[in-house]
Amino acid sequence: MKTDIEISSAASLRPIHEIAAKLGIKADDVEPYGRYKAKLNTPATGQAADGKLILVTAINPTPAGEGKTTTSVGLADALNRIGRKTVLALREPSLGPCFGTKGGATGGGYAQVAPMADINLHFTGDFHAITAAHNLLAAMIDNHIHWGNALNIDVRRIVWRRVMDVNDRALRNIVQSIGGVANGFPRESGFDITVASEVMAIFCLATDIADLEQRLARIVIGYTRDRQPVTARDLKADGAMTVLLAEAIKPNLVQTLEGNPAILHGGPFANIAHGCNSVIATKTALSLGDYVVTEAGFGADLGAEKFFDIKCRQSGLDPSAVVIVATVRALKMNGGVSKGSLAAEDVEAVQRGSVNLVRHIENIRQFGVPSVVAINHFTTDTDAEIEAIKAVAVQHGCKAIICHHWAVGGKGAEELAYEVAALADSNAAQFAPIYDDHETLFDKMNIIATRIYRASAAVAEPSVLRQLADWEKAGYGYLPVCMAKTQYSFSTDPTALGAPTGHIVPVREVRLSAGAGFVVAVCGEIMTMPGLPKAPAAEWIGIDADGAITGLF
Repeated sequence: MKTDIEISSAASLRPIHEIAAKLGIKADDVEPYGRYKAKLNTPATGQAADGKLILVTAINPTPAGEGKTTTSVGLADALNRIGRKTVLALREPSLGPCFGTKGGATGGGYAQVAPMADINLHFTGDFHAITAAHNLLAAMIDNHIHWGNALNIDVRRIVWRRVMDVNDRALRNIVQSIGGVANGFPRESGFDITVASEVMAIFCLATDIADLEQRLARIVIGYTRDRQPVTARDLKADGAMTVLLAEAIKPNLVQTLEGNPAILHGGPFANIAHGCNSVIATKTALSLGDYVVTEAGFGADLGAEKFFDIKCRQSGLDPSAVVIVATVRALKMNGGVSKGSLAAEDVEAVQRGSVNLVRHIENIRQFGVPSVVAINHFTTDTDAEIEAIKAVAVQHGCKAIICHHWAVGGKGAEELAYEVAALADSNAAQFAPIYDDHETLFDKMNIIATRIYRASAAVAEPSVLRQLADWEKAGYGYLPVCMAKTQYSFSTDPTALGAPTGHIVPVREVRLSAGAGFVVAVCGEIMTMPGLPKAPAAEWIGIDADGAITGLF
């Protein structure tokens, strides 16, 4: 069996200007980065965004695999195969998972975006630009303090940390500026991964470069001794940060293995950030295609909720349909089967584990958008197990369709494509976020905890509640909330699979992302700087004598 990178390397890709021409994009609006990837000048392509927006989400992830990106690619290829002009709009991969444990974000098998190795590594440099812009602000904070601190910044109340795009648990908490007076004033700080940066969130929620600069200016980096906020604008950092992002803000055009257009741009994680690609990329895709397939990270309790409550709320996007990806293997794990025993047929375990799928079906329904279940096929699946999933879905008012896009590409997802197109064309969606702007910040967190996670309540220490109250007094109470929690469970316990109820969601910490336009609630033990596993993927990645990358999936 060929690996993903072997399949991608063997594919015959079309020059990127041909992919652009397929969408009616003029040559002057395409800035090639080699033969197979390019930046797009969005003002020239940003006509009315009239396409139908289709979200691909999934059940909670397990080590058994779900294949949300793979299904997104397969669905876009299938829609094009059945005559629907479709553009794929995805996130860019982070180096953290690529060299850690999760893998890349280009799909798999014969449902991939390409060039796979380029995309999963440095691509067009967007993440490096975001990292540089974020860390420039950090440097200007410390420099301002070193040269007299005219803004009277309280070094104990600086909230702006540094970032890097690899997993490094040793940098979660650090002491900086040691070594003498020439190096500034020592203080505690730390690093987050780049995809958790507020700059990344701003990058993905901005509508154009002017909006980008205004959002960067609103970033709150800390507080004065009398607890007044200090912003990037106060430090005069917003202009330089915008310059660093001026090229990156242009969306990237690549292609699927079947030669269909894919726009990849931005990449916040959904467990610690809002988990969606850029608004600019999505709206560009909607102006170029009749249908747009996009995804939101991890399970629907995280990525889809944030797609609806943050991205759609801020941008005015109106989704037409949702695809919920599930696998027999993952549902068996939710039903109590160990990873080593997944190959054996176990219909009862599928039925037990399907409570996780049902919960996601019910949750999507709360947002008023019709959904369909895509069963991403594995060779060990049996007919009886697949029929069990279909029966459960039908019982809860949702059709489930078996898909073989991993094995044969878009042809294997044509049945799904017909169903998705029918849902989108029916105009049945009556989308609305799950909470109103006027709810208090903590009430918004509690609504998500009780209605989406099915917890008995969200709880927080008095200090957290006081901080939220202070932000509300300062005019931030209208903002949506971004829940940072484990992706593996509806609870904050990653081992609680299935569909737990009655648990408590502890809000450990809150962070104001004034530029991005939301408040982050850090729940349970989730970390904003991941660590590497015992055997990271980096151990088997290399380059052979011919210069080909090996070990990358």
